[in-house]
Amino acid sequence: MSSSRPLHVLNAGALALALVITSCSSSGSGDKAAHDSTVPVHTASLRDDMRKLWEDHITWTRNYIIAAEAGSPDTDATATRLLQNQTDIGDAMKPLYGDAAGTQLTALLRDHILTAADLITAAKANDADKVAATKDKWYANADAIADFLAKANPSNWPAPEMRQMMHDHLDITLAEAVDHLKGDYAADIADYDKVHTQILKMADMLTDGIVAQFPEKFA
Repeated sequence: MSSSRPLHVLNAGALALALVITSCSSSGSGDKAAHDSTVPVHTASLRDDMRKLWEDHITWTRNYIIAAEAGSPDTDATATRLLQNQTDIGDAMKPLYGDAAGTQLTALLRDHILTAADLITAAKANDADKVAATKDKWYANADAIADFLAKANPSNWPAPEMRQMMHDHLDITLAEAVDHLKGDYAADIADYDKVHTQILKMADMLTDGIVAQFPEKFA
């Protein structure tokens, strides 16, 4: 599970730092290279930041599942933190793909979270029709996210692979939410372990695509 660093430590600047500051291996605060925004950084820095963003995504999603299904008083605060993560992910893409693209990604990811919340509400109410309709909407949004990423980096993030990655994420997250709602906590915990493994693969796929698309920015 990811560490709980304060939000300001890794937010809009997470990947921006990896793209516009010097490599961690640069030495000496007075060194010109230490202030040269064109100096490449290590791919490992980007990988760490990308993993942190997406680990936050699944961690706060899990916290929300538990809180919402229990009707816990921290549900709203947890939802706020989870939605902030979607802004963090979109903002982190802005140095690479522009402000408009980052804002659009945030909007798509917010829909991903808000629709998931609606799905949990419908499941708690045993409203089968609402569950089916909301699930369809959720997967359509996943395809929209995948297609958006594929358009941004078609050579390295092909649409079929991105769609499969997003569907895998939804499939396992849905199993996690359902098993927790049923009170099958052993299965629920096993589901989260699968979610964690899968999201790291997704984060690394994104990192590898960025490095391949912008090789000049990385050591």
